[in-house]
Amino acid sequence: MSGSASLVSLERALSKLGLASRSEAHALIADGRVAVDGHTVLNPSHRVTPERITITIDGQARRASSTFTLILHKPRGYLTTRSDPEGRKTVYDLLGDVPARVVPVGRLDLATSGLLIFTTDTQLANWLTDPRSSIPRVYLVTVEGRVTAETAATLTRGITADGERLAAPHATVRKASTRESHLVVTLKEGKNREVRRLMEAVGHPVTQLRRVQFGGLALDDLAPGKWRELSAEELRAAFPAYRPSSRAPRPK
Repeated sequence: MSGSASLVSLERALSKLGLASRSEAHALIADGRVAVDGHTVLNPSHRVTPERITITIDGQARRASSTFTLILHKPRGYLTTRSDPEGRKTVYDLLGDVPARVVPVGRLDLATSGLLIFTTDTQLANWLTDPRSSIPRVYLVTVEGRVTAETAATLTRGITADGERLAAPHATVRKASTRESHLVVTLKEGKNREVRRLMEAVGHPVTQLRRVQFGGLALDDLAPGKWRELSAEELRAAFPAYRPSSRAPRPK
């Protein structure tokens, strides 16, 4: 490959190296906060070869991130897949300026919204989805009909549906009426459609479902359809039991 073939805009270089999203990179450069080989560059379209330059942001040398992890607030109506033969919207339609080829950690179905993790770190993804890791996932659930304390207790004791054992370690009724009930449900295994199957089994079909927490990561005020990068410090705090290594970490 010729040298000119690897030339990209500085804006794209910051994104490609995992230093900022495209929109963040544009703002950083326009504000005079980015230097290339010691010289401040104000033009986001300035052409560079990412592998052959030294980039500083606010005077601090930056290296390419070895991994890239983010959380997305997935809205309802988006598939957790890279593409759909029927042309339906996918979560990747919301990740247009993500500077790496990330994969989702597990899935949220079409009608479920909330926190979805994406990463380039396959070891982390495998550990987070391994049932032995017992990572809690917290959901806000709206269902048809009045859910009683006895029914909530049934969810925590567990049931068998279609030959599979399902259980919610924690299930709390926040509000209940004849028409509908609102619950907080925590899972630890991430089985396919587990909340929906649990609630259907006890006679209360789900009408709304949103995941608000995954381990120590919370959705907080992240707007639907938006994403943000997770720092290494955030990941260590959110999943303190995770120990990256040359071998897949063994859950406790």
